[in-house]
Amino acid sequence: MISSADFSRRLIAWQRRHGRHHLPWQVREPYRVWLSEIMLQQTQVATVLDYYPRFIARFPNVAALAAAPQDDVLNLWAGLGYYSRARNLHKAAKQVMHDFGGVFPQQRQALETLCGVGRSTAAAIAAFAFHEREAILDGNVKRVLARCFGIDGFPGSVATEKVLWQLAESLLPSTATEAYTQGLMDLGATLCARSNYACSICPMQEICVARREGWQGELPAARPRKALPEREASLLLLTDGEHVLLERRPPTGIWGGLLSLPEGDTATADEFARRHGLRLLATQPMAKLKHTFTHFRLNIQAVCCRVERASGLAGEPVAAEVLEQFSVWLGRVAGNNVLTLGARGGVYIVGGVVPRFAERFLASGFAKSLRDKGCMSHYLDGIPVWLVTAEYPGLTGAGVALQQASERSPDAIREIP
Repeated sequence: MISSADFSRRLIAWQRRHGRHHLPWQVREPYRVWLSEIMLQQTQVATVLDYYPRFIARFPNVAALAAAPQDDVLNLWAGLGYYSRARNLHKAAKQVMHDFGGVFPQQRQALETLCGVGRSTAAAIAAFAFHEREAILDGNVKRVLARCFGIDGFPGSVATEKVLWQLAESLLPSTATEAYTQGLMDLGATLCARSNYACSICPMQEICVARREGWQGELPAARPRKALPEREASLLLLTDGEHVLLERRPPTGIWGGLLSLPEGDTATADEFARRHGLRLLATQPMAKLKHTFTHFRLNIQAVCCRVERASGLAGEPVAAEVLEQFSVWLGRVAGNNVLTLGARGGVYIVGGVVPRFAERFLASGFAKSLRDKGCMSHYLDGIPVWLVTAEYPGLTGAGVALQQASERSPDAIREIP
């Protein structure tokens, strides 16, 4: 039977002599500790070492991160994967500023209220930034405990994880908890790696159950194998030879909030191109691609679409001038309506011809004429303008209104006889 005192004594002594002591996030600053812990979720230290200094240079503190546009955060995160972490990082920074006055909470329970921060991550932040006595249980720690104590069962299952949490808490020493916690991470990342384990120089070699029984390759138990469900996706690669059309995906779901090729197929390509002021010249199916995610496999069929700008956007001077004058006139009318109605919530451009010429409209004099109201111009500062490009905005809006009405009063929605 392995005693907790023997386990922690061996681990702390090894960490102080052989552990990692010069990582850039090994500081007392909660912001930097939190940032590193989020980046290190399912990502190797070597990869994070490349991204971490760039993030700190661009967002030196939580206030700078909270104030930044989400696009800037996602662009800097590009390549790290698991992009929901970046979105949650941005949301959590705003939480710290709004809910905690710009100061990270010290207790694990409070840290767990931040977006993207679970129990183990919160415990690591509390331990490293605030010297709190908290047990952690990330992937490296699960592997060390499963092997050293001979714990069978997939660590991701509820039952096995419960056992591991109980063990992790029972092993936590009353002193030197920071060295102990860092030692668990270091041991799992170096000597007790998934496949390249170095038992001959491990401080636990004399007490490790897996080494004694030869179970290093079997512990921790692998995830039960099951067939991954398959999904299909059709994407349009619209290009004029120099540019590629991208659109932002919804904030949730696959590739949430990122720029992506629009979804569609050969049958819908022409209509999609026209909605964006383009003329479809030719289509050519591309080779199918397969991409495996954690929980499903995605089969992608992309269609290459050769396009050119429609006449109104192709440099014809008369058409371009008409569109510019229309945009300026529309800006004046919209600005007048804002002043008349007190519409501080924003201006919505819906339907009509404008969505078909979105790029030209965004570069037009609309915004300037909207706010050119003499002594009242300041009233329009900061008022957002939304260009709705949905295909059937009226029908979509009616559906949302109907759903909201039914939720408020189900009896108000009755079947028409």
